[in-house]
Amino acid sequence: MKQWMLVGLMILSAMAAVAQPAAGSFVDVDGGKLYYEECRTGSKAVLLVHDGVLDSNAWSDVWPALCKQYHVIRYDRRGYGRSPVATKPYYEADDVAALLHARRIERVALVASSHGGELAMAVALRYPELVSHLVLVGAAASGFPYSAHFLLRGEKLGKGKADEQIASATNDPYLTAPGSEAARKRMHEILTATPQDLTHEDMNLPEAAVLPRAHEIKVPTLILVGSADIPDVQAIAGALVTQIPGAVRIVVPDTGHLMYLEKPEEFERQVMGFLQLHGF
Repeated sequence: MKQWMLVGLMILSAMAAVAQPAAGSFVDVDGGKLYYEECRTGSKAVLLVHDGVLDSNAWSDVWPALCKQYHVIRYDRRGYGRSPVATKPYYEADDVAALLHARRIERVALVASSHGGELAMAVALRYPELVSHLVLVGAAASGFPYSAHFLLRGEKLGKGKADEQIASATNDPYLTAPGSEAARKRMHEILTATPQDLTHEDMNLPEAAVLPRAHEIKVPTLILVGSADIPDVQAIAGALVTQIPGAVRIVVPDTGHLMYLEKPEEFERQVMGFLQLHGF
């Protein structure tokens, strides 16, 4: 009996460990380093690429569920979270390739939000051999003719002292849908802990515009957009689904730009359902 109890405890311990991230670490990239966390191992690898407002802590609510199914990595882009700011110009797509190479990952499903979605498409176009699937969440897209409303809002979000920028982001009506108080509280907590997410200077070099080349993306692609997101992002989702061969677009009701903060269970359902449907 004691032996069976010991075996049972060992199994439970192993199951619990599967869903827990390893202690965070750093990987060297050209002229800098990136902080990352990783859970599980295996060939079914997922890389989470955060948006341009928050760092990789934005994925915390969906991290445990994804880690139960896949080998998952989340990282802080340069200047976000625990990754130091850039000291020289660099290409973000090269950072992703360097991270995957360092972790010996041959192919990966990119789950990417906002500017992270634009970055994921740049990786798929420049390093197609590395990418197996794309999940684009409220993706930006270089080459899209952004409206004056969108550009002026972006300037407002990026102005002022840290506390003023945090207040602007937390209260923005598009980042989270009206009534998403828990998500706004979580966003405020992340930004208060790491205000550099909003205030750091960046030196990332521009990639070739992704929208005119979106038709060259040849991997299964899911495009998620919140019904309360800003109209430009809605339009980008519409443009991408017509350009990327076989892409699927899903509009998630009553959510804004950061749906993984607002509706983590629905986000998990959509992402894992899509990946499983496409043999992942």
